[in-house]
Amino acid sequence: MPPSAHEWGPPDRRQLLFYTLMLMTFLAASGVPTPLYQLYQESWHFSTPMLTLVFATYLFTLLVTLLFTGALSDHLGRRPVILGGLVIQLLAMLCFLLATDLGWLLAARALQGVATGIVTSALGAALLDSDHQRGPLMASVAPMLGMGLGVLGAGILVETAPWPLHLIFAVMVLIYLWQTLGLREMKETVTRQPGALASMKPRVYVAPSVMPIFVRAMPASIAAWALGGFTLSLGPALTEHIAATDSALVGALPASLLSVTGSLGVWRFRRFTTRTILLLSGTLLPTGLAIVLGGVQLHLIALLLIGYAVAGLGFGAGFMGAMRAIMPLAPAGQRSSLMAAFYVASYLSASLPALAAGMATQAVGLETTARVYGLLVMLLSLSVPVSVLRRNPDAAAAPGH
Repeated sequence: MPPSAHEWGPPDRRQLLFYTLMLMTFLAASGVPTPLYQLYQESWHFSTPMLTLVFATYLFTLLVTLLFTGALSDHLGRRPVILGGLVIQLLAMLCFLLATDLGWLLAARALQGVATGIVTSALGAALLDSDHQRGPLMASVAPMLGMGLGVLGAGILVETAPWPLHLIFAVMVLIYLWQTLGLREMKETVTRQPGALASMKPRVYVAPSVMPIFVRAMPASIAAWALGGFTLSLGPALTEHIAATDSALVGALPASLLSVTGSLGVWRFRRFTTRTILLLSGTLLPTGLAIVLGGVQLHLIALLLIGYAVAGLGFGAGFMGAMRAIMPLAPAGQRSSLMAAFYVASYLSASLPALAAGMATQAVGLETTARVYGLLVMLLSLSVPVSVLRRNPDAAAAPGH
């Protein structure tokens, strides 16, 4: 069974580093296709709505898988579940390598979502088992940092190396093979126990006592992920349009900036109170978006990138602040159900608005879609400080939780 609060063993720095790097590489792979979307679209001649469907497919399958397998590693052990995710991730990378049309791309993203959904909770739990103090922080910082570095690394390889549609996935295959071998050296921290099938029943529930804070704080995470969904799917096309270039590296910069500065925001604001974090989210994200929209209006790529750097800090703060406001309020026995509700709202806000934006580009164009989308996300984000100033979330959840 997972160790209880008084049974934590001494920190294992080696396992902490290994699992942190593994979590980073899984999320890096999720961002790798972002700089390639334009190349895929040009090569296979599919529409912008289909491009956003490819992006959303990953999030849909990740979410469904996470709902079914979130507690699986508590029963089967961390290593078997993580190994299963690695095998499926390798299959996803092979699909990308063999891809010749949109069907392959959709299959690759679906497999990738399943793999990431399987390992997300298992790796988070493994980090906590490795070091119950540093583990949660690594589980918060590593995904955003990994995603940002994955987007940037793919953009660099597409721009400077041969085989732009294949090389990055060959590199990822080698990394995952190394991690599969390295996993054998990690010690298991969970005693196998029955109930694995019963644990796979999805439970999504927000208790009435939690609902008021959930409604007030959740827009911070929804706004953050709505911006993230747009940036990871349509961001490269918008950036290349504004910069009047077809450079994949330039197109990758907004998504990379948003994710990397998001991880910096989580790290920098981690000791602040929940109230302060939510206020920062409701200030930095709309401010950054206003600068982004200024860059779109004036066709100034520098302004666009500065805006994304500022918005990224709000992106990280919004996700962390909403989670810290909501999760400590879960009644005993309902934490996993509340976490499921949190992820459902967050991931759907990254996928469904992006799909709608992809369809809107067909009718009104990319720039107009970006302006309207940006204004709506700004309004949603600005509702957060209004709610926070009306009622302090730290009154319900102790600071730092």
